[in-house]
This record gives sequence, C-alpha cells and structure tokens, in this order.
Amino acid sequence: MKNLKFEDLPKAMETVIEKLTALEFELNTIKQNFQPKKPVELLTREETAELLKISLTTLWHWSKKGILPSYGIGNRVYYKRSEIENRLVCFKH
Repeated sequence: MKNLKFEDLPKAMETVIEKLTALEFELNTIKQNFQPKKPVELLTREETAELLKISLTTLWHWSKKGILPSYGIGNRVYYKRSEIENRLVCFKH
C-alpha cells in the first residue's frame, strides 16, 4: 500500500466508495439468483416400491436392468428421489 497525502484522501475515498458500490451490486445480484441446493433424499426399497406402486421384485429387476439406479450403504439399498422423478415419463393421450 502506498503512502497517501492528506490532499489525496478525497480521491482515494471516492475510489473506495466506487469499489464498494460495485461489490454491493454484485452481492445483491448473487443474493437474488441464489438457489440453495436441495439435499439428496434417499428412499429405501420399500418406500420406492410404494411410491411407484410396484412390487419389490419389479424394483429389483429394474435395478438390475439399469432402469432405476440403486445405491448401497453396507447391506442397505437406497434410491434417490430425484432420479426416480426424472425416470418418470409423460405419455401423450
């Protein structure tokens, strides 16, 4: 940082205020456009089958065929709600 003289203070303050104003504008823009990330919701096999109104056997087959990816923690199997919703397709009547 350079040494400032008393005569240079008004110009320096003007520069600081301009930069603060620009930062404030950017911060407000970020605030307006900010969308918090939704946490990943994991469903058990039973919850997934109930949601889709299918049997556990059908769910197992869909997982093996890659229709609906599954995730494991230990010996437990989970499905991501977002992936289930993305796999649903709209049929035109």
